[in-house]
Amino acid sequence: LAVKDPTAVERANLLNMAKLSIKGLIESALSFGRTLDSDYPPLQQFFVVMEHCLKHGLKVRKSFLSYNKTIWGPLELVEKLYPEAEEIAASVRDLPGLKTPLGRARAWLRLALMQKKMADYLRCLIIQRDLLSEFYEYHALMMEEEGAVIVGLLVGLNVIDANLCVKGEDLDSQVGVIDFSVYLKSDDDIGGKERNVQIAAILDQKNYVEELNRQLNSTVSSLHARVDSLEKSNTKLIEELAIAKNNIIKLQEENHQLRSENTLILMKTQHHLEVSKVDVEAELQTYKHSRQGLDEMYNEARRQLREEAQLRQDMENELVVQVSMKHEIELAMKLLEKDIHEKQDTLIGLRQQLDEVKAINVEMYQKLQVSEDAMKEKNEIISRLEDKTNQINATMKQLEQRLQQAEKAQMEAEAEDEKLKQEYVNKSESLQNEFSQKEKQLLQLETDLKIEKEWRQTLEDDLQKEKETVSHLRTETQEIVNLKKEFLKLQEKNKQLKGICEDQEAALQELASKLSESKLKIEDIKEANKALQGQVWLKDKEATHCKLCEKEFSLSKRKHHCRNCGEIFCNACSDNELPLPSSPKPVRVCDSCHAILIQRCSSNVP
Repeated sequence: LAVKDPTAVERANLLNMAKLSIKGLIESALSFGRTLDSDYPPLQQFFVVMEHCLKHGLKVRKSFLSYNKTIWGPLELVEKLYPEAEEIAASVRDLPGLKTPLGRARAWLRLALMQKKMADYLRCLIIQRDLLSEFYEYHALMMEEEGAVIVGLLVGLNVIDANLCVKGEDLDSQVGVIDFSVYLKSDDDIGGKERNVQIAAILDQKNYVEELNRQLNSTVSSLHARVDSLEKSNTKLIEELAIAKNNIIKLQEENHQLRSENTLILMKTQHHLEVSKVDVEAELQTYKHSRQGLDEMYNEARRQLREEAQLRQDMENELVVQVSMKHEIELAMKLLEKDIHEKQDTLIGLRQQLDEVKAINVEMYQKLQVSEDAMKEKNEIISRLEDKTNQINATMKQLEQRLQQAEKAQMEAEAEDEKLKQEYVNKSESLQNEFSQKEKQLLQLETDLKIEKEWRQTLEDDLQKEKETVSHLRTETQEIVNLKKEFLKLQEKNKQLKGICEDQEAALQELASKLSESKLKIEDIKEANKALQGQVWLKDKEATHCKLCEKEFSLSKRKHHCRNCGEIFCNACSDNELPLPSSPKPVRVCDSCHAILIQRCSSNVP
């Protein structure tokens, strides 16, 4: 078997109950009389059924101290959607006997039925389902199609005239229980189907007439509003027309004055024009003579300016060429200096070698003079030295050849320098073009960078604001948490105080019962005292024995003296005790008069 949705079953049951209650109310009203009061049972059952329908699927709204689940919230929303409902809401709020939201909702339903606009109000409410979702669950009756069906059924209640007294009725404490015995069928109901059909036809006709009357009232109200607006606009136009006529008269007078002034001004201007024409003709002749001389001076100055501009342009071009030549000469000089330094290094090395050879020759000459005797022995050494000199001469020839080659290389380098100069000129022009392009790119990048900096600054400001809001929200959440903790502590303290208060009330009840008993005993004692007034106390020396047991007083049997009757008893005989609130221990009482006994020392005790 397929499992049915329990919420769908609940909605179907409530819809059927609404149908039965509305149908029974209309039929009973037509048979009983169309004007109903608040004590009519079918009308009471109808309000109970409507209350159950509005409560179905209602969300539990959390308040500060408890949970709230009432239908007054969505009904209060009707005055924002339907302006005519503001009167009902205001009158419900002003009722003095209503204390709970449920009582206000019940009063609202009764007033809406008396106005015959309950269906219109609830239709406006179920249309705005996005607002109803704040109060109802998604499966509630008012959120589904059953709500629209119930609103359509409520239109039939417009045939009933209800006269309900809401002010003196206790709506807060009513118990909403549906009486199903009212809706059970009987034999009489089966026999009255034809009558019900006739009644239904009459009701349909009445509903049509009332709907037509309502539309005509709306059109009449709109026409009245249009007539009022037209009358207001007509009065405004009449006032504006009178003001315009006055303005036209004033303007005509001003126009006449201005025309007279204009004629005077024309006469004066004509006279001035005749005088000024003579002056202008004389000035024109002088201007023509001066204009010719000025034109000649202007042409000569313009020719000189052109010549000077051409000379300046030529000088600037020559200056640019000289600057470029200077840069090229400086580069060539640097390259030549590098080559000269290298050649000087090579020459210095060759000179050092020549100095070494000269030093060797000097030493050999000295050795020849010193060792003439050893000439023969050292002929071989001389021959070797000659070989070395030959080698040195060969090296000298080689060095001379290298010098010639270096000079040729220098000539080739100079030719290459000229080529490099030409290439450098071409490269400098291309570099200048690239430099101008780079400058343009740099300017564009700087503008982009400024824009990005401004954007970043705005983002940082927004981020700072968001951080401040987050910190503010965190502080608020922390305060809410602290308030919750304090609220829990206060609840615990409240429970403890309630326990202490209950204990104290129990103790007070016990003390009250004991005090009532003690008051009764005190009143008895007072009455005994009045009876025993005038008696004299016995002296301690004469009282040696107890009045009751007639035993002698001692340390174990102490004396107890009655204030009223004067009798003296021992502690064994005076066992009657009475609790007093002023003393922590109970007091002993006299057996005869019930007065308080005073303990006395015996005669043989110091």
